[in-house]
Amino acid sequence: MEKIYCKIEKCLGCRSCEIACAVQHSNSKDIFKAIRETPTPLSRRKVQAVQDIIISDSCHHCDPAPCVYACMSGAMYKDENGATKHNKDKCVGCWMCIMVCPFSAISRQEKIAIKCDLCEGRDGYACVDACPTKALFTKEVSET
Repeated sequence: MEKIYCKIEKCLGCRSCEIACAVQHSNSKDIFKAIRETPTPLSRRKVQAVQDIIISDSCHHCDPAPCVYACMSGAMYKDENGATKHNKDKCVGCWMCIMVCPFSAISRQEKIAIKCDLCEGRDGYACVDACPTKALFTKEVSET
């Protein structure tokens, strides 16, 4: 499976990745219309500063994935490619996935959990495409 990584030495903390992700997950897919949507579309990426290091981070699609094991409704699952996915129709809003995620990569919007879906239905990744310094990149990872 392909995963998204961040070269921390290149990340400026500009948050272009967060904006691109939020727009990608909006109804309109347009930045000017997205800011007026209700609920406001949320980014699945988070730019964080830890001491002197800035990093853009999201779901690591862990294997094994603590969120999948903690999910009582089966909303969190692994797909055939090894990606950690979320079925919003099964989500009951218990937030166990949020509590067990070691990367704080799962958020809540209204009554459901949201996380990186690897830009499902899009060619390429919005965050990677939006990064002006190319700090975000993809790499094929073989599952063991």
